[in-house]
Order: sequence, then structure tokens, then C-alpha cells
Amino acid sequence: MPVSRGWDWESGHGLLGLDDPEEWDAAFERGEAHLGTAVIGLALNCSLADVSPRIIRAMQLPDAGQRGYAVTATGHAARLHGELSPELFAALRAEDSGGVAEDAIGDTLTFVPFRKLPPWFKRRWVYAVVRNKVEARWLQSVYAVEDAWRAVRGRSS
Repeated sequence: MPVSRGWDWESGHGLLGLDDPEEWDAAFERGEAHLGTAVIGLALNCSLADVSPRIIRAMQLPDAGQRGYAVTATGHAARLHGELSPELFAALRAEDSGGVAEDAIGDTLTFVPFRKLPPWFKRRWVYAVVRNKVEARWLQSVYAVEDAWRAVRGRSS
């Protein structure tokens, strides 16, 4: 049960504070169980250059939950750094939307400037903006019909 600087690899306690990429690498080599959790810590505490290759490796872990945490780390990296590495963009593209990557993709669209997005992500951004506008108009019309229906029912009573 290796424990160092408050990081408990067996329970996962303290790993969100991980700030040592080499410690993560050593834990990866040992086959520790909470690598996805720890890579979130790296995303919160390290440079994009340090965390990017480790997120990529964590996205390939056998445990689906830990892979999900690695995708979450990608969203945190986008939020904190305002950019992603080409490898992280490619990993998000491979994960696609609708699944575990949906929030990370949303974070990327929100926090990475349009000019820094690869072309396929720019198309995704345009699609999201148009979809949101259409949904907003649809909801406005639904609310208007509901308000009118309530008004008509209120007068007929």
C-alpha cells in the first residue's frame, strides 16, 4: 500500500491533490487502481504539457470508471488552460458525444477559444450553437402555448 505525500493509491484518498507527474507514472507502472482519479489531480495541478500524455494513457485503462475520470480530466484541462493538445482533441473525437465524453466536449466548447479548435470541433461548436438557438425558440413557443391554454381554461371556469 504505497502512500506518499498524502496520496493513498489503495483507497484513492488525496489523489485529487496529486501534483507530481512522475509519481503518476510510477503508479501506472505498478498498476495502481485509482489512476483516473489521480489524473484529475494532475489536470488540476500541472501544466497541460505534463498532464496531456498521462490523460491519454488513463483513457486506455481497462476500468471503465477510471477511463471516465480521465475524460473528466480532459474537461478540467480545457477549463483551466483554455486549450488542449492535439492528442487530447483526437481522444475526445474518438470518444465522440452522447457518452462519457459529453461533459468534456461541452467544457472544451465553452472554455477553448474558437480559433484554437480543430476544424471538426469548430463544426461541432456551430452545430451546438444552432441547436441551442432552435431549442430555445421551441421552448419559447411551448411556454407561449401553455400560457395561452392556462388563460383560456381560467376564463372558462
